[in-house]
Amino acid sequence: MHDSINKQINMGAGVRYVYDYMKRMHDANPSFFHAFQGDSGNVFWTDAAFLANYTNFGDTVRIDTSYRANRIKLPFVTFTGINHHAQPVLFGCGLLLNESENTFIWLLQTWLQAMSGRSPVSVTTDLDRLVQMAVAQVLPEARHRFCRWSLFSQTHEKLAHVFQTNPTFDIEFKNCINGASTVEEFESCWATILDRYFLMDNEWLQSVYRIRDQWIPVYVREVFFGELSPGEHNGGTSLFFDGFVSNTTSTIQLLIKQYEKAISSWQEKELKEDFDTSNAAPVLKTPSPMEKQAANLYTRRIFIKFQEELVETLANPATMIDGSTTVTSYRVAKFGEELKAHTVRFNAFEMKATCTCRMFEFSGIICRHALSVFRTKNVLTLPSGYILKRWTKNAKIDGDLSASDSATMLPNYDRESVTTRRNNLYQEAMKYVEEGAKSIHSFNMAMGALQEASKRVAAVMSKNTGAMQDTSAADGGNLEMQAIENQSAAPLSKEEKEKKIQELTAELECANQKSEVYRKILLALFKDMEDQKLTLSVKVQNARLTLKE
Repeated sequence: MHDSINKQINMGAGVRYVYDYMKRMHDANPSFFHAFQGDSGNVFWTDAAFLANYTNFGDTVRIDTSYRANRIKLPFVTFTGINHHAQPVLFGCGLLLNESENTFIWLLQTWLQAMSGRSPVSVTTDLDRLVQMAVAQVLPEARHRFCRWSLFSQTHEKLAHVFQTNPTFDIEFKNCINGASTVEEFESCWATILDRYFLMDNEWLQSVYRIRDQWIPVYVREVFFGELSPGEHNGGTSLFFDGFVSNTTSTIQLLIKQYEKAISSWQEKELKEDFDTSNAAPVLKTPSPMEKQAANLYTRRIFIKFQEELVETLANPATMIDGSTTVTSYRVAKFGEELKAHTVRFNAFEMKATCTCRMFEFSGIICRHALSVFRTKNVLTLPSGYILKRWTKNAKIDGDLSASDSATMLPNYDRESVTTRRNNLYQEAMKYVEEGAKSIHSFNMAMGALQEASKRVAAVMSKNTGAMQDTSAADGGNLEMQAIENQSAAPLSKEEKEKKIQELTAELECANQKSEVYRKILLALFKDMEDQKLTLSVKVQNARLTLKE
């Protein structure tokens, strides 16, 4: 048990606040789901937006329990993933005010149940015995690894004297972990570091070496984890609350406040990336049809990564080493780095290239070595098998559900039309900015038009909120998970009624979210126009002073 008594004392009124907050959230949004573990005060929560995130990006999950153990000392647990812009997205959260050996099993079971029972392909956690046991029991099919950066941090603490007396140790240690491209290269590098710094008998390094197949990148690259580069912080999955939750977050009340700020911030960042991806054409660096194809398919961030790999093919020529069978083998190495060569096996009938670097399996982006073979074989466009939908602009459109009951739990967002309407709205509104900034008269006219539009959007939001409350009252305000699961045992008419209520509730929630997006865009435009007005006023004043002189 992890200091549960002390947590209760430190949190004080936090337990009651959590109960009240969950009730308020559910009353305001029936798609909000929460579950308490008996009377322990432990709670898990998620909502329709988080569930939609998981439907599209639930292939790899980061379960972050570090807030409990580090200097923050908060019983906060988060489930996060990576979206198509390589940004962190939230799947759910938990507060564990009282911990026992079964706490994490309950938490993971509740989370998985809320996610329609669909297990992720891979899961990343901190090095924690209780969490490790829970993952093994609840997510046995997922490839489990430990957070590399968490282990780096612990290594700094355990070997503080080594880092202080040897300034180069940090770089060498991380290069050994992140830079090794083969198991043999890692093993050789690890042995060299232990010998150079006389650490052969260090217990900490021995313990992390024994579990190397659960955190060293070269051992886990056969499974998708969504990391785009070796130095990335676990693919961005644990960064959702960075800058929002810190050692100054001393109470549950403040934690909830920062939680809401983080959600709002990342929503705005995703909207900006959506807009930039849709409206800013990337600069092509080659005449390759494959590069143009990727530019049309991938989001901006993912295309840049693909482009890097494509350009690198010019410095990584492919040399055939075995062409005696239908599968041809190639040796690919960068000029001057022949010792770090990789082998690519190319099947012309299946248009499939498998590289020993396993970058595609690990990150979902095809590597420079396979692309070099494609160039040699005159493969001009990227085969469909190497385009992961989760990295494309259409990642949120017509997503397939792997669990049969997902449709009843997730709202059917009209994602394509949302993106299109948002971009069209923004472009249309920008016309008012450009024209409205030309003179005081046109500014006043444009401002009046935008203010009128803002009032209409607010009216729609108010109307939707009232309709949602009526729907919630008709449903009794109760959308607990057990009720959803037991629908099949109810009479047909009741099942259809509950399904219709859920559909309407989801539709209204979606409308509210779209209205909020439009409201934020209009507010941003108002601010831009106010800035333009100020600039124009200064110019007019300067002109008047000049004329007087």
